[in-house]
Amino acid sequence: MPSFYDKVESLSERLAANNIWRQHESFNLIPSESTPSLLVKMCEISDPAGRYAEHKTMKGQEVYFYQGIDFIKDVEEEAQAELADFFGCSEVELRPVSGQMANEVIFKGMVRFLNRGRPEGQPMRKMRLVMNNDLNKGGHLSSQPMGSLFNYVQEDPETGKERVVNFPVLEGNPYRPDPEKLAELLEAHRPDLMVFGKSMFLYPEPVALVADLVKDWERPPVIMFDMAHVLGLYGAFQTPLADGANVVTGSTHKTFFGPQRGLIVGNFPKGHPLRKLWLDIKGRAFPGSTSNHHLGTLVGLLMSAYEMNEFKDAYQRQVRVNAKAFARVLKDKGIQVEGDESDGFTETHQVLIRIDRYGNGMDIARKLEDNNIVTNYQALPDDATFLEPSGIRMGVQEMTRFGMTEGDFDALAGFISDLIINGRDVKAEVKEYRQNFKEMKYCLPFDRAVPLAAKVMKSIFPYPGFADTFAENLQKLSG
Repeated sequence: MPSFYDKVESLSERLAANNIWRQHESFNLIPSESTPSLLVKMCEISDPAGRYAEHKTMKGQEVYFYQGIDFIKDVEEEAQAELADFFGCSEVELRPVSGQMANEVIFKGMVRFLNRGRPEGQPMRKMRLVMNNDLNKGGHLSSQPMGSLFNYVQEDPETGKERVVNFPVLEGNPYRPDPEKLAELLEAHRPDLMVFGKSMFLYPEPVALVADLVKDWERPPVIMFDMAHVLGLYGAFQTPLADGANVVTGSTHKTFFGPQRGLIVGNFPKGHPLRKLWLDIKGRAFPGSTSNHHLGTLVGLLMSAYEMNEFKDAYQRQVRVNAKAFARVLKDKGIQVEGDESDGFTETHQVLIRIDRYGNGMDIARKLEDNNIVTNYQALPDDATFLEPSGIRMGVQEMTRFGMTEGDFDALAGFISDLIINGRDVKAEVKEYRQNFKEMKYCLPFDRAVPLAAKVMKSIFPYPGFADTFAENLQKLSG
């Protein structure tokens, strides 16, 4: 049996090896992932990572149930203000620790809201009907009955299935919604909730269309937009709250610069017809879904919000330019790219390719990974099962942050096409090419970030000389 030390040493070595592979030798193209900046990482491992700060609004004031929370209270309020500025909204709930939890908080809040005024003794009713994106056509798992929607929507007694109706898509382009059929379904079903947003996400959602169609209804549906994948592109790609969405959820670690967390935002001032829904959402965030809401990543979220508000315009523009350029050069090199070519194939960070003529998507994704190109196999809308995916899903957001611009994706597309079409091993070339993109952009420059990171590290581990050695090693690593 290995000793305690042997196990610790082995894990440390494997951890370091994985860090080197992912951060210095590979191109990370999974669209739901990113690397936080050095200072965001320092925030994540600081003292709050082990603390609690439960709080609840009681009789008009925010009551905290732990001591020692002055710092983290300020952090949460500052983060709310920074994110309210980013989204142009008045309400921000930061306690969900993932995008999926944020969605479930909404669903719980909806059920509670719909049962306000329920006569005493009567059972609570679930949502009568929900409209969302079909899982097979890019809808996110969290808004499906098998995901976070589970147990919050009524069943159809005739079918025994949940009363969920999927948004229709265009016959010639399953990545775009069909507005005419959507209008017909909306009128026919009159849902309680509409959930926009996808995980296979190329084009804007028809939020403004729906908001206009339901504006005169006596009981219009709540319009929710799950922006998990495109949160960091808010405003440049789509602005749902301005389009008429009531509430936006999302993950803070995909296109946004933050650590892995979730959030909920909206505009519900006093007197708003859905003000009580917002109060129910807050109540389901705590105590309904969280106790400890991961305070280390909360500090990291504030730091990332600083970065996003400072650099969002340049970053958002470059991400979308890079995605279109990447898609175009893949097409030119013989790879079938999904989406509308006349619109540059994509309006987000994502690029979808169809590779079934060369093999199963799972196998192709593994071959790409073996060659230091990390992607995501994807079932396309016409695939019969997720076990036989025809596609590969990629995102440019992480490598954009590491300094890649549109011309830099030419060589990467060449490696991908050469491997998929010709079966050529490109690992050594990929590893060498990655050396050109190791310094993170759209954040504090490395030479200014290192002294601050060393100061934080010294406060965590106050050993003589530790911070200086840490800073020296960081400088060597960057060089």
